[in-house]
Amino acid sequence: MNRPSYRDRTGATSPPRLPGRAGNVRRLSTTAVAAMLLAGCAAGTPDAAPRSSGPGLSHTPPATTSHPRSSLAPDLATSASAPAPATTSAAAACTNSTKLAGWSNRRLAMLTIAVPVPETSVSDATSEVSAGAGGVLLFGNKAPADLGSRLSTLKSHVPGRLGLLVMTDEEGGGIQRMANLVGSLPWAAYMGSHWTPAQIQQNVAKVAKKMAAAQVNMDLAPVVDVDGRNVAPSKTNPDGWRSFSGNTAVVSKDGVAYMNGLRAGGVIPVVKHFPGLGGSTYNSDFGPARTLPWSTLQKVAIPPFTAAIKAGAPAIMISNNIVPGLSTSPASLSPTVIGTELRGKLGFKGLVVTDSLSAKAISAAGFSVPGAAVQALRSGADMVMFDLGGNVGSQTSSIAKAVTDAVAGGRLSRSRLIDAAGHVLAVRHVNLCA
Repeated sequence: MNRPSYRDRTGATSPPRLPGRAGNVRRLSTTAVAAMLLAGCAAGTPDAAPRSSGPGLSHTPPATTSHPRSSLAPDLATSASAPAPATTSAAAACTNSTKLAGWSNRRLAMLTIAVPVPETSVSDATSEVSAGAGGVLLFGNKAPADLGSRLSTLKSHVPGRLGLLVMTDEEGGGIQRMANLVGSLPWAAYMGSHWTPAQIQQNVAKVAKKMAAAQVNMDLAPVVDVDGRNVAPSKTNPDGWRSFSGNTAVVSKDGVAYMNGLRAGGVIPVVKHFPGLGGSTYNSDFGPARTLPWSTLQKVAIPPFTAAIKAGAPAIMISNNIVPGLSTSPASLSPTVIGTELRGKLGFKGLVVTDSLSAKAISAAGFSVPGAAVQALRSGADMVMFDLGGNVGSQTSSIAKAVTDAVAGGRLSRSRLIDAAGHVLAVRHVNLCA
């Protein structure tokens, strides 16, 4: 599948130098000039020294194009073979899980898919939304002024009362998709070096309120990877300025502040990229990539995620990096990373989202996007994402078919699929029994 170019995905150019502020500056920041990268994927030491000047804000919006769609007829029939839940009282026994047990495998599968769509033509996803897709992921860098009304129309096609996750990447700096509508934030590195946690929360909340007003209810942020390198994100470093700091404690506090700012504004945060990209050998969007050894990540990279979970993080994104000492496959496809570590040891009970399964690291591991979707769900992920490009409708249909075939063939348990669908509904506060 053709993936948007590096510039197309970030719309970023080298940012201008910003002088450090006197008096109220909590920490000093950094400068550098480089090209920006994608919106979706940290390194350094836990005790990086303060910096002296900060990364800037500019980015250049790329052109976005529409892509042919294939028709997806809604499949909302219940499964005749689904077991009926044992009840003593209909009211007492009704849960989302018991309701989902009556859904067809196809309907459950659709709920686990986030469909990419240009923010300039969100109606392109009408067929997929009508078919029960759990979310849409906006691509582009200049949202139309009437995005809110367009998304409201799209949401009107959602079957039942299930709601729709409308996702975007609004991290700050060169990775902002709707800054023209909601206002601009600086790079996380600037926030981490110039703003207190309270200021981060306050400024993010202002942006989030405008996002919510435009019908966007989920932000793939904050990045809580620990990376103190004064560089722009690139093919060899997925984070750089996308990270708040090279200091674990700073990232922990600032990540929670960013998360709380989004929530205060009515937007669901997605903390990323578990288990941390600090020190990665490469950017997984462009090829196989490894993190630092697991023994190091446990000390440096995991604490920010632990802090976010303790603060009530509703969703976490899994990286596509291999984690030496923990997984031999990309983290997004690893039951050890998701099930044993994130769900088990850290006790995370919210929504688990994959990073883009269109990444070259995924194909290098021998997986197609549909095949990777099945493996991700088997490993404990709840929602899968892929990039804009090619025939998105056909790709969506292929993913749904691969998932239903995997259930029919015994490679993916129906109970795991129901569990994943349940997490999608829970993060949207949907009660099927109401």
